[in-house]
Amino acid sequence: MDTAAATDTLEKWLGPGKEWFAAQGWQPFDFQLACWRAYLNQESGLLNAPTGSGKTYALWMPCLLDYMRQHPEQWATHTPKGLKVLWITPLRALATDIGKAMERVCHDLQVPWSVGVRTGDTTATQKKKMDQKPPQCLITTPESLHIMLSRKKTRALFEGLEAVIIDEWHELLGSKRGVQIELALSRLRSLRPVLRIWGISATIGNLEQAGQVLLGPARAQQGKMIRANTGKQIDITTILPEEVENFPWAGHMGLKLWDQLLPIVQESTTTLLFTNTRAQTEIWYHHILSKSPELAGAIAMHHGSLANDVRQWVEQALHAGTLKLVVCTSSLDLGVDFRPVETVIQVGGPKGVARFMQRAGRSGHQPGARSRIYFVPTNSLEIIEGAALQKAIASKRFEAREPLEKAVDVLIQYLVTLAVGDGFTGTEVYKEVKDTYCFAGLSQEEWQWVLQFITTGGNSLDAYEEFNRVEHADDFYYVESRRVAMRHRLGIGTIVSDPMLKVRFQHGGNLGSVEESFISKLKQGDTFWFAGRNLEFLRVKEMTVWVRKAGGKKGIIPRWMGGRLPLSTEMAALIRDRLKEATQNRFEGPEMQKVAPLLRLQHTWSAVPLPDELLIESVETREGHHLFVYPFQGRFVHEVLSSLMAYRIGRIKPLTFSIAMNDYGFELLADQEIPVEEALESNLFSMDNLLEDISQSINDTEMAKRRFRDIATISGLVFQGYPGKPATYKHLQASSQLLYDVFTEYDPDNLLLKQSMYEVLTLQLDQSRLVKGLEAINQQQISLVRPPRVTPFAFPIMVDRLRARLTSESLEDRVQRMQRQLESYAANGA
Repeated sequence: MDTAAATDTLEKWLGPGKEWFAAQGWQPFDFQLACWRAYLNQESGLLNAPTGSGKTYALWMPCLLDYMRQHPEQWATHTPKGLKVLWITPLRALATDIGKAMERVCHDLQVPWSVGVRTGDTTATQKKKMDQKPPQCLITTPESLHIMLSRKKTRALFEGLEAVIIDEWHELLGSKRGVQIELALSRLRSLRPVLRIWGISATIGNLEQAGQVLLGPARAQQGKMIRANTGKQIDITTILPEEVENFPWAGHMGLKLWDQLLPIVQESTTTLLFTNTRAQTEIWYHHILSKSPELAGAIAMHHGSLANDVRQWVEQALHAGTLKLVVCTSSLDLGVDFRPVETVIQVGGPKGVARFMQRAGRSGHQPGARSRIYFVPTNSLEIIEGAALQKAIASKRFEAREPLEKAVDVLIQYLVTLAVGDGFTGTEVYKEVKDTYCFAGLSQEEWQWVLQFITTGGNSLDAYEEFNRVEHADDFYYVESRRVAMRHRLGIGTIVSDPMLKVRFQHGGNLGSVEESFISKLKQGDTFWFAGRNLEFLRVKEMTVWVRKAGGKKGIIPRWMGGRLPLSTEMAALIRDRLKEATQNRFEGPEMQKVAPLLRLQHTWSAVPLPDELLIESVETREGHHLFVYPFQGRFVHEVLSSLMAYRIGRIKPLTFSIAMNDYGFELLADQEIPVEEALESNLFSMDNLLEDISQSINDTEMAKRRFRDIATISGLVFQGYPGKPATYKHLQASSQLLYDVFTEYDPDNLLLKQSMYEVLTLQLDQSRLVKGLEAINQQQISLVRPPRVTPFAFPIMVDRLRARLTSESLEDRVQRMQRQLESYAANGA
């Protein structure tokens, strides 16, 4: 068939898709048609589309059109056997919603396909039915896909597979779950060389690289990159305090602005109010009900630690439009289609442009609809972040998601998964693994080490039968032990956190889960807020926290690990650009006009730092001698940079420092004068001996030990326990620390040991950003200023230090007292 005829045939089979769209009153976008054509041409690729633009139909529709083309006479009566499409989503909450949308299209087009959902929430009965009669499309998560790979007769399950579509690829990229997808795709490509692979990604700063990771470096050039230029309209409004002088400089959560938010909520059909942490969600929910009790029954809360049935109820109520307001975290970030949502509110700086865009897209979640988002600063300086977000969205500046390399713990888990299933041939799977982005640089020597590790436990564990998990005959690797297979399947996954304890009423239902480390600090009779209720702690028994309702309004809020996100490089640069404009007396937009008095006060007492300048403030107070440094590199980099600076100053003059930091800068506090001039003259920010000095300053060995706990768990060295009887945090920590010490002494070349240190440097300490930050500082002019008192920029950093020492009540009193004192100085022109 000539090219023109082939094109005509292809265009003919786009017709049913166009007709279906017309029946809905829609017209397909150019990017949707481009995806349909590419899929029907047997191509793979990456779709870049904003939330709410119709991306699901862009890749689900061609799956059905292709089937109709293959069976032109009898597609409505011919039911194919076996799995045809795998649709992978990072969140369980997305699966049901996507499945309903898919089933609707199948029904309307009279395509007799069934759509199944297989996640951790799927019952054993449902899984058994799917095993006996697989659906044509299966929606699943990375973890559930690997569990499927661990079963026998994997080749038979996937022998008719035609496409794998990874939704929200930007959320998986740069994580170990993303590496799981890379490895699974390498196996599926081997089983089905004609397999089409597509990813769906929101806008990120490294889309081309995202495509390479998805398709593999060797296939990336042949892949299609399709961008959705739908012109999605986003209205961004910053909620501003009436007077910035009376607005908190730090130490608050934006609660003072609720009175301004209430009319917005009342006028909207449904509103999502996003916070950055689960603890903040609990606090805001409680505050709203106490201030606006008329919302009772129309407000709900949604975060990852609430019980699954509670979250499902909230999601169903959102669909039905029966809720006025939902206070939530990133658990509602991704592409669930909640069309009644009219408005989104973001409390606190989102720290990243892409994250803010993703949340904005939750409103107006349909093609052509306008999204509305309100930004609520929690303190005065965050108002500048509102101005930076406006600029970022207008200029389309987004963060990159850096992919992982040589995640050996995930590779070990994956190989045991294959061995538990049908087994694997070493030389064959090595080629498959090398074809992924993550393991393209894996040497033959490292591969042999991994094979030895899964079969004998390596040089230091070969005497222990527990670590001899995989057997082999020549180059074929397999697992015969049912106990090994069962324990491995229970541990498949890469999400590792502090062990969670269920929270249950003494005579009632399940409320959700909290981390063991939080509960361990409570005494019987203590009260805490959780799931919108004030609860009295009774006891812990069998990994369950038993509680009852408590009277009164006082109670602590649980704190979950990993709550704070660092300021992105793009956001930091945008903030510094706005500060530069301020030094030129340019205050464009309502945000910068509002914060102008604060910046003028900063300029009067000290300076507003320029992009090519590093500001250092030396201040003496009753607490001691303070150094405030403002690199604007984000909290994680400042954590390392402050320790490094303290270590190097300590070599000049022995001092004991208290250290605090935020996203803009950090503080060193000592009881004696700090020799900052002498330190600067001795090249304080030198790149020489950088890694050695970092190692000395932060005790990276202890950090590596803590990191190793997760690595040991993912690689299967530490068993997390059975359903209902998980291992305790103390057990996991003790077991992993013992293994770390054994490897350090007897197996120093252990790849997992090296990985723990690598992750400390690259992930936890963000070494590449630290190095770039230091390189930038060495190109900047250093401005050392001695202001008469603590400045507006320094004040929030001091509050972060106080937060660690004071209760929430005494902290608020202390902050307000300090702020009144500083405002008094400012009012008197001091």
